[in-house]
Amino acid sequence: MKKAYLILLAALLTAGVFAQSPEKMNYQAVIRDSIGILVTNTQIGMEINILQGTASGPVVYTETQTPTTNANGLVSIEIGGEAGFSAINWANNTYFIETKTAIVAPLTTYTITGVSQLLSVPYALHAKTAESITGASVGFAHYVGELYGGGIVVSVWKENGFEKGLIASLTDLSNAQWSSNTKTEVGVTAQSPLDGQANTNAIVANGDIGGAAYLCDNYSAGGFSDWYLPAIYELSQCYTAAFIVNAILGDDNGFHQFGYWSSTEFGATDAWNWYFHTGYTFAYPKSSSPNVRAVRKF
Repeated sequence: MKKAYLILLAALLTAGVFAQSPEKMNYQAVIRDSIGILVTNTQIGMEINILQGTASGPVVYTETQTPTTNANGLVSIEIGGEAGFSAINWANNTYFIETKTAIVAPLTTYTITGVSQLLSVPYALHAKTAESITGASVGFAHYVGELYGGGIVVSVWKENGFEKGLIASLTDLSNAQWSSNTKTEVGVTAQSPLDGQANTNAIVANGDIGGAAYLCDNYSAGGFSDWYLPAIYELSQCYTAAFIVNAILGDDNGFHQFGYWSSTEFGATDAWNWYFHTGYTFAYPKSSSPNVRAVRKF
């Protein structure tokens, strides 16, 4: 029996998030069979569960769907269509998303299960934090689109009452391979979805002397040299701010409608890439040369 493999998990908020908690969120995944072949133009079965507290915690929400993959093996669904989703208190607990997938009939015989912690989505699902992310709440000194700290602000928030922010460089650095080393897995020290600085340090320490991580690590602008290649969730903040950034910097210096490297490694030969023209993330060959944008925090 074939086993399906999910190589992508990206939970993205639907429009209207900043007005109120959304009723649904989007989920995309690339499906491969047991030998790595894309499962294309095929109806599959999926069971989606939201787990509370831990990766093996109680199920607080569940639904099943039978979507169809596209020509690239990508499946896109909306989660939250069943009763109980809107009752989840995202602000007061940790949540995980569990997906079970079947690629052959019956579509309820699931051959793979994946569990990932929902890190960025729950915090944006309630209005108070959504205001913090956009800088809309009272008491913020900085805002998305501000020219500051050697670049342009793409996100602001507060941690324990202290204002924090993410700044993107004013231009792309170059097109480059993910690292000079494209066939060896760096490991967990380069696989954080949140900490691009730690990922970048690990990639450079692993022998990168000319790739995307190296370029960002050696970048200097505005008197700052603490730039790094963003982790995939940090890159998502760049994508969210792209409309404002491009309105200020223009099409030449703003974000381009192509793929951008994140510093989040997927495996020995692939790393996560964010396509700014579609909003999708993919595990992309490290030997490819997408766009590179440096970020730093304040």
